[in-house]
Amino acid sequence: MSTAFTLVFVAAAPFWLLMIFAPTWEWTRRIVSSPWSATPPLVFWFVFAIPMFGELLPAVAKPTLAGWQDLLAEPAALTFAWAQIIAWDLFVGRWMYLDSRERGIHPLVMGPLLVVAIMLSPIAVPAYLILRNVLGRKPENTPTQPDRTAIPV
Repeated sequence: MSTAFTLVFVAAAPFWLLMIFAPTWEWTRRIVSSPWSATPPLVFWFVFAIPMFGELLPAVAKPTLAGWQDLLAEPAALTFAWAQIIAWDLFVGRWMYLDSRERGIHPLVMGPLLVVAIMLSPIAVPAYLILRNVLGRKPENTPTQPDRTAIPV
């Protein structure tokens, strides 16, 4: 089980390496632009969560601290929770990377922040939001004036 726990991060590592060490490479943007890029760790979620779905469903339907403590005492449950955390961090890091490229934020600024996102995305997200307001320019494909030719919905 500890091997699977480690492999969850290994499944996400190539995407992080591309965003941090090859941010301007054309293939990095192509690969990371796919919303599917955050799914490799979720394979582990399905492998470990589906067999425990009987225990998982009550824990999410009616969450209690004691219920989650009991559930996460199981190595398989901790592994699928870890997979969900890693997938979320990767999804958030992917958004930060793509948004920073559009806003022209230098990769040397973003690299360390993406490392923080790997470890503590709840800190990295607000830090990035502040950073993008200070250093980022408005994306070029965002209109500054409302499109008056658009059909109102």
